[in-house]
Amino acid sequence: MSTVLFVLAFLVAAPQGRPQGNAPTGDTTAESQIVPSPAVETPLDDLLAEAARNNPDIQAAEQTWQASTQVPSQVSTLPDPEITVQHMAVGSPIPFWHFTTSNFAYVGLGVSEHLPFPGKLALRGRAAAQASREAHAALEAVQRRVRADLKDAYAQLGAVQQALAILTRDQQLLDQVEQIAEARYRVGQGDQQSVLEAQLQRTKILRDEALRRQDRETLEAQLKQVLGRSQDSPDVTAAPPVETRLGTDLTTLLHQVATDDPAVLGRQAAIGAGEARVAIARKDFNPDFTAAFMWQHTAPAFPDYYMFTFGVSVPVFQGRRQAPALAEATAQLASARAGYTSQVQMAQAALRDRFARAQTSARLLTMYREGLLPQARAAFQAGLASYQSGRLDFQSLIDSFSDVLTLDTAYWQTLADHNSAVARIEQITGVTP
Repeated sequence: MSTVLFVLAFLVAAPQGRPQGNAPTGDTTAESQIVPSPAVETPLDDLLAEAARNNPDIQAAEQTWQASTQVPSQVSTLPDPEITVQHMAVGSPIPFWHFTTSNFAYVGLGVSEHLPFPGKLALRGRAAAQASREAHAALEAVQRRVRADLKDAYAQLGAVQQALAILTRDQQLLDQVEQIAEARYRVGQGDQQSVLEAQLQRTKILRDEALRRQDRETLEAQLKQVLGRSQDSPDVTAAPPVETRLGTDLTTLLHQVATDDPAVLGRQAAIGAGEARVAIARKDFNPDFTAAFMWQHTAPAFPDYYMFTFGVSVPVFQGRRQAPALAEATAQLASARAGYTSQVQMAQAALRDRFARAQTSARLLTMYREGLLPQARAAFQAGLASYQSGRLDFQSLIDSFSDVLTLDTAYWQTLADHNSAVARIEQITGVTP
């Protein structure tokens, strides 16, 4: 029995692998308890590149932006000229009737062009260019969201994989604890309640395993959706999460929102498009023009005719058309400006929240590594020795075991939440803090 207790204590305290990534090293770090995965891990960078190529949301946003780049030249170009062919007969609808005997009979060829008031076409092109900028900002926003979603799900999957490995490892330890309790019960040194408590604890671990496997399936589905894969494709195996350090202060990041957040930049472009539309609405109070030229050919005995026409549209319905259009464009511009202010405030609030989460989780990770985890493991080892000598009851030993299990899994979840918060900061600012 003493040998079993020694092995049990050794398994709890022994490192499960080498430290990875840029996390701090040391005998008491939680990273030294990384459980190697039997499957081949897929590097995050490979998945990010795959999502950039195959994610359907990115592809749709890119096509929308590409389509918008074709609009400015269309709306800033003059309308197509209109070519007119005329024929006039005298005395009969029959073509060329009296064509050689009357100078009123002719065949005419003409061309006409609609000419918007100077400046209108340029303003329409400017509005379309701003709309294209807005579409490009939307594309970048989608790209950043996809990257953040992928990093979030990848970090959470890594934590779930570690939790499952910890539960499997601790299930084996608990089996040995149960065997010890049964052995003590058989020789009269323990009671049946201790055996039942060990069995209850093992059932709880099985429940936790089932819940973690459900979480893993959910995260696998999310990852495949982000990657643009079919759901029956091979599953992703994530590397254990490694803490991403916060190297940028909040004030600097808040200042970057107005210049780096694509959602904010999209709102800026919407303001530019709104200003151009207001200018167009004001220009619409001015008339447009039409220029036309007609050449009329008669019989050789008569001279040809040449006709030039210049027309001016008269905006006589300004109160029902141009004035409401200007009011509409002005209201839309005011809405765009208010939307910009709202977007900046919303982005800064989200950034501050994520930054606070990242800071808090970073402090918690230090507590886990330097205090909670080594203390819990030391308490469990001391409890094993005390239980062996009869100075500690079985319930206290199980409670100590539960503390180690809870803190181990909580550490990985906190680490995943920390990296998720950093990914959302990167989504807003475009930089890893």
